[in-house]
Amino acid sequence: MTAPLRWGILGVGDVCEVKSGPAFQQATGSELLAVMRRNGPKAADFARRHGVEKWYDSIDGLFGDPQIDAVYIATPPRYHREHCLAALAAGKHVYLEKPMAMNASECAAIIEAESQSDKKVAVAHYRRALPAFKKLGEIIRAGTLGQIRLAELNFFLPEDNSLVPDAAPNWRVDPEISGGGLFHDLSPHLLDLLLVYFGLPLEYEGFSKRMNPAASADDFVQGTILFDNNIVFRGCWCFSVAPCAVSERLIVTGNEGVASVPFFGDEIRLCTEEGESILPFDNPVNIQLPMIEAVTSYFLGEGECPCATADGLRVMEIIDKFTT
Repeated sequence: MTAPLRWGILGVGDVCEVKSGPAFQQATGSELLAVMRRNGPKAADFARRHGVEKWYDSIDGLFGDPQIDAVYIATPPRYHREHCLAALAAGKHVYLEKPMAMNASECAAIIEAESQSDKKVAVAHYRRALPAFKKLGEIIRAGTLGQIRLAELNFFLPEDNSLVPDAAPNWRVDPEISGGGLFHDLSPHLLDLLLVYFGLPLEYEGFSKRMNPAASADDFVQGTILFDNNIVFRGCWCFSVAPCAVSERLIVTGNEGVASVPFFGDEIRLCTEEGESILPFDNPVNIQLPMIEAVTSYFLGEGECPCATADGLRVMEIIDKFTT
């Protein structure tokens, strides 16, 4: 396959407006050729505003377009398995939004379909491609923190918060569509980064509860993971706290230092024997651009997979264990 890789987007909702959609037009060797949304006028409006040549209001129309080489599946998790398998059957490469599917068994079905296809699938754990999270990995691997003892996260948000896009109804807290609550929507990035930093988990356990009786899904999750070299992760997520209790930093502690990074990845706070420092980072406006660059290169046969389906499966296995 030669550049440009011609993309289609399935599900041009809010996530595609800034975070991902324009990145397909900016990435090297990439061209955004078509978009699809069941609401035809909204699909047409997105195409007009973003300078996209084609739009569709049916999946068959998008997948049946012979000019499209790859599709970005940005539909809710309930549909990921169905849409991914259909795209592979139609001969398209797939860039699949996180979480990879509703549960680990659905992830396994996607992996099986990919193995039977000559097309490729990559998962949108895009934070592993952002500069702050890459730098934290370099700090860990360089031994700047010494021997890692503990990674920990308290991810606390009030019910009304700016991290979750407004939607009516909000499918992200509907377990029938998202697989769970906000934990299923927000935790995959962090859990994926732990695998990047520390490798495969040796064991893990956790539980979830519905603290707010009015919530439609569990709003409290706690879990622990043991990695090789006795590295322990301890995480707690709660999405019904007071606004003054907001917390969202990953902290990595070693015997020679400590480093932390916030959910948005715009800085690293580092403390060692040499002193304390803050390393600032500028993320791209279209925040998925670095990952889409890497995925495009992979689909063109010019680079390695930036996030394989096996990684998506491992993340979902942890999520399942923490919440079931």
